Amino acid sequence: MRILISILALSLAALPLSAANLQIYFIDVEGGQATLIVSPSGESMLVDAGWPGFNGRDADRIAAAAKLAGVKRIDYLLNTHYHTDHAGGIPEIAAKIPIVHYVDHGSNTETNPGAQKLAAAYDEVAAKGKRLVVKPGDKIPLRGVEIDVVAAHGAVISKPLPGAGAPNPACASIEPKREDRSENGRSVAFILKYGNFRFANMADLTWNKENELVCPNNLIGTADVYLITHHGLDISNSPAILAALQPVVAIGNNGAKKGGVPGSFQVIRNTPSVKDIWQLHYAIPAGDLNAPEQFIANPEAENCQGHYIKLTAESDGSFTITNSRNNFSKTYKR
Repeated sequence: MRILISILALSLAALPLSAANLQIYFIDVEGGQATLIVSPSGESMLVDAGWPGFNGRDADRIAAAAKLAGVKRIDYLLNTHYHTDHAGGIPEIAAKIPIVHYVDHGSNTETNPGAQKLAAAYDEVAAKGKRLVVKPGDKIPLRGVEIDVVAAHGAVISKPLPGAGAPNPACASIEPKREDRSENGRSVAFILKYGNFRFANMADLTWNKENELVCPNNLIGTADVYLITHHGLDISNSPAILAALQPVVAIGNNGAKKGGVPGSFQVIRNTPSVKDIWQLHYAIPAGDLNAPEQFIANPEAENCQGHYIKLTAESDGSFTITNSRNNFSKTYKR
């Protein structure tokens, strides 16, 4: 009997801990992206891994957040696109935490030497796990939540998500911008759903691709929380996608001097549904358009401490956001 109990205890110890609700950690990687999602099942997905180098700064910050969340392995690592501030840190975090599945849009589409070096480093670590290439309409099978891929490799979904598809009046005043053939426009973008809660992560998708998702009809529906696209640059964050999503909260993964430009922040502030903007950094370019100090994880321009923002969502659609620097929290009811 004792042997059976010991075997059962060891088996349970090998299982991921249940998170009981959805947790999302927005990790400061100085203007890149590293978003750690822990589903109620205990499975995890890391969206990008920040920059390489800096004495392992970004990998250390991700590993620290994973430890706080009780995550001992990454079940899915989503490489949204092949740019250094998103994919560059993947080999370094892979050396610290086991990664089961690598998710991406396929091969790197940029061909300069730096891009090829970045892709080769990613391919080398991804070969050690299970690789999943996704296209619009696919789902990332993270247990406990629904994750719909709405854009990837320059294509977008052709049919609306459940409950979406209504005409978007904001499209009438939107003009296209110059065509973007970079990896930004090929980003893997997704909508995550947990009960009545919805989270939109468009990675670095640019203006024209955003508008393809929501014009003339809104194919992606609404979201409670919107990760400000492309670090808050104004070649993204079209008024049409903000009008379509109608987020209650926008979260900025800008750096002190990267992103957070006045044009995009003004679009977000002009969106009637938005109650608050939370930021990983004070954005020097944004000036007075920055959020109040208590909503900013890292208010200093230099020598930041890498504080994170944590979101906890319940299935009824309510959620709480906490600034790890000052423990300021705010709860948003459905």
